[in-house]
Amino acid sequence: MGLLFSVIYLGLFLAAGILTARRVFPAEGPALCLPLGCAAGVSLLAAFPALFALFFDFTLPAVLAAGGAAALLVLALCLLPHRRRKVPAGRSPGRRADAPAMAACVLPLLALTCVLLYTHILRPQDGALHTGQSCYGDLAMHLAYIKGIAVTGIFPPIEPLLAGRQPLNYPYLCETVSSVFLLLGADLRAAYLLPELPAFAAVYGMGWQLARRMLGSAGKASLAFWLFFMGSGFGFAYFLGSPESFASIFTGYYTTPTNYTAQNILWVNPIVDLLIPQRATLFGWCVLFAALYLLWRFAMEGQRRLWLPLALLVLPLPLMQTHSALALVVLCLVCGVYTLCCRPRTARVLLPWLGLAVLCGAVWLPESLGSVLSQAVGGENMLRLHFNWANNPDGTLTDPYFWFYIKNIGVVYLLLIPAFLHAGKRQRWFYGGGLALLLLSEFVVFQPNLYDNNKLLFFWHLLGCVLVAGFSWDLLAKLRRPALRILAGAAVCLLATAGSILTVGRELVSDYVQWTADDVALAAFAEAETAPDALFLTSRSHLLPVASLAGRQVVCGSDIYLYYHGVDYTSERNAVQQLYETPDQASLDAWGVDYVVFDANVAAQYDADEAWYAANASLCYQNGSCRVYQVG
Repeated sequence: MGLLFSVIYLGLFLAAGILTARRVFPAEGPALCLPLGCAAGVSLLAAFPALFALFFDFTLPAVLAAGGAAALLVLALCLLPHRRRKVPAGRSPGRRADAPAMAACVLPLLALTCVLLYTHILRPQDGALHTGQSCYGDLAMHLAYIKGIAVTGIFPPIEPLLAGRQPLNYPYLCETVSSVFLLLGADLRAAYLLPELPAFAAVYGMGWQLARRMLGSAGKASLAFWLFFMGSGFGFAYFLGSPESFASIFTGYYTTPTNYTAQNILWVNPIVDLLIPQRATLFGWCVLFAALYLLWRFAMEGQRRLWLPLALLVLPLPLMQTHSALALVVLCLVCGVYTLCCRPRTARVLLPWLGLAVLCGAVWLPESLGSVLSQAVGGENMLRLHFNWANNPDGTLTDPYFWFYIKNIGVVYLLLIPAFLHAGKRQRWFYGGGLALLLLSEFVVFQPNLYDNNKLLFFWHLLGCVLVAGFSWDLLAKLRRPALRILAGAAVCLLATAGSILTVGRELVSDYVQWTADDVALAAFAEAETAPDALFLTSRSHLLPVASLAGRQVVCGSDIYLYYHGVDYTSERNAVQQLYETPDQASLDAWGVDYVVFDANVAAQYDADEAWYAANASLCYQNGSCRVYQVG
């Protein structure tokens, strides 16, 4: 029943989003309203439960109140009259005739995505839980956050991978959209996947619609779609030397044509390496791609009424993905300059911009004060200057500047300048926002990991793919012979996508055991037999079943999560070693430890004194690979 309730609950929010999209664009067809409605529905799913959680904590009453608010919104949208806007036939780029072209792009990628989600997210096999290559690292963290929020009910959430009540330095609304379904009774796998399906539909659909609106052609939009989601550089060339080298694409761990650090190939495929493993990226893009579509129509086409739908859509964005919020700010600033330079400076033109700035500022500032801004200013190794993104990790260029981007991005990068010159005035201005993001990302780092600046660079790349698609399409159209045009287009597309095709192939065949049957059993014990606020002493592996599968807090988690979130965890890290190697009751009491886990990871990381715990604590659980002692 929990799954049924969860599906109905999600359906309420999606219905609210789709009905809102129909109100905003009554003359448009499902090709626009469905993906835009999915984006709006996901935004509401992030905002409503969080709003009520401020009063009820993140508990079932807050979730039910949010569902009631969504139901009232659906009822209001169905019953309240509204004036339909008449649009001359053929004037709207979202007309129904575009649906087949959009479906030919979106549906295959949705099918691919569903296959990858099925194989990568908690896939059960012989009692163990399996995953794929791209999710082996990040999935455990997301599960710990999702489960921890639902188990503790504390809101704003605390960091479950550190002892105490350290605020969660992560855009947690990308996790609460799944925590709600745990509270409604869904299992962890269903809760994880339910909101991701409409989010992917929104990303793919609104990516296509943005290109369609900017380029005015379904064919050009389709080319832009494939260049972005399946485009890649020339990294595949490194694997053509021998059959063994080529085979290593499908057998190695991150030895793919889009992620091959040994040769400085870092421009990953956005589907398998960003959207599927990184929930903040998925839900940030879900909202941002729809926002960019609205921003284009608002700023570049002068549809002033869209300022309010745009503002309402993005209200939760800073706590879904901070990079997406920053990208929207930069793009809005560039579009604002365009408005001042190229449109009449009248109150009718400028007041909507003021409304957008005031409404977003009034909501974004309090959202950001306790998390985003405090992390950026006070976090470890956060905001700092650095030149040339990940090509310059230690101050020395690994590759010549332009060659780095040529081999990483490929055809799209080579055609950017002629594509920019070929583009129209409004397209160049909008792409100017992407150039501003490129400039910002090349000189400023916003988090401890240099690599994560690609979360800004990909928005520049998206707009570049749109311009290159328009230029390439028009260039190919000048070839008089249809056969030659088709052959040349196919050659360009193959060259531009070969690396991603191989990378996706690798991801489809990848298979790793993430948690063994014993790990799953340990998590089941922790969830059934320990208090929700119990604190566990564990190894510092990134795969901690008591955190990821049971939602219990641990003294100190893995560096690969805590360091890259800018958290100072020195005392907790030292405490783990001391409590394992030289334990005493006073230290255990001081940290509030309730349970201590001994397994192979503990044996590998510490010279642990299990004999002390066997003599001074009670063995409360054991299986073939671990033992758990209750202390205190």
